[in-house]
Amino acid sequence: MFQRVGPKAFKKDLTNIIALSEILDHPETKFPSIHLAGTNGKGSVAHMLAAVFTAAGFKTGLYTSPHYKDFRERIKINGQLIPKQRIIDFVKDNKQIFQTINPSFFEWTVALAFDYFAEEQVDIAIIETGLGGRLDSTNIVQPLLTVITNIGYDHTQFLGDTLPLIAAEKAGIMKENTPVIIGETHPETVPVFQQKAQALGAPITFADKIYKVKNTSARNGYSSFEVTINGKPAYRKLNLQHMGGFQKNNLATLLATLEVFHKNYPAWFTDLAGSITDGLSNLKTLTNFIGRWEYISESPPVLVDSAHNESGIRRLVQALGELEFRHLHFVLGVVFDKSHDKTLALLPKNATYYFVKANIPRGMDAHELKKEATKHGLHGKAYTSVRRALASAKMRCNNNDLIFVGGSIFVVAEVV
Repeated sequence: MFQRVGPKAFKKDLTNIIALSEILDHPETKFPSIHLAGTNGKGSVAHMLAAVFTAAGFKTGLYTSPHYKDFRERIKINGQLIPKQRIIDFVKDNKQIFQTINPSFFEWTVALAFDYFAEEQVDIAIIETGLGGRLDSTNIVQPLLTVITNIGYDHTQFLGDTLPLIAAEKAGIMKENTPVIIGETHPETVPVFQQKAQALGAPITFADKIYKVKNTSARNGYSSFEVTINGKPAYRKLNLQHMGGFQKNNLATLLATLEVFHKNYPAWFTDLAGSITDGLSNLKTLTNFIGRWEYISESPPVLVDSAHNESGIRRLVQALGELEFRHLHFVLGVVFDKSHDKTLALLPKNATYYFVKANIPRGMDAHELKKEATKHGLHGKAYTSVRRALASAKMRCNNNDLIFVGGSIFVVAEVV
């Protein structure tokens, strides 16, 4: 599967998922959905949306990828993981189909999720794309809304090596006459989205042109934000059960999405503001949201995050710069099938690095990573495992230091 082995597992085609859907009697047509794509932030926005709908009393399906520790993290209803027996039964019942169609790991996982949501009669499903949009297996849904969080450089071997090309692939989730929300604007991508939306007759909203979100505090597992709409106060204190101040960008996307949703489907929410407040203040509780800017230890403080591409790392470094600590200990691992020059160049040079290889085939050798990192002024030692590196960092950590673990979701997965 792509998560473990990389590009050779990627199937750039919808033929298999369409065939699976037909055999399963088109489960994706049996529940309303919101479909999300984007380079960064789509997982966070998806979880926030799910939390708000769950808080409002709706039976809410959530499909995201990849997972950290348990495959079932990908498929949840009201924050509860899909039962193990449901997966076993699905594979057993469809074994002959799989042998005939030979779907990829991602394709049959999407089919499983859609079949499960249909069988459980969810009120709505929040569906996150895996890679790209146009040819992503999730793109067989006909959603009530589509959301594109932002555009940055990632998976360029599949999506293109310019922002307009990547934007065109993400824009492939837009549907005819279906409202679309763009989270963050960029001069190179706005024309792509506008032209696509116009061709489809899809009303388009640019969230960051309307919503401005300011992080005001972060303590005790919560972040607080002030929100204005077109310059006018909207939320003076919006609490999020998450410590990431950088979520301000994703919150703007979320709020714009919910406003457009409420405008088009007013019967769904009787108290939208109340559902937003309740959902966000119980984000982790309602959705089992893990691995994104999460403190897994307080003494010493150990912070993890799965940012891995250029735009994600840029935000990560900015967020680290807003924290107070004496010295940074950085446990770093990456996958070998991506270029890392730009991301390594962004990382702080005054940190102590602990280079690791995640325990998957795609993981870059720790000594090779150390060699590449040294070229960018990043210095430290290579370790035989993520856990050994973290243990060493804890031994060397002094009072008021911070340990950060990241560079890849696979590295984070070994410690959360």
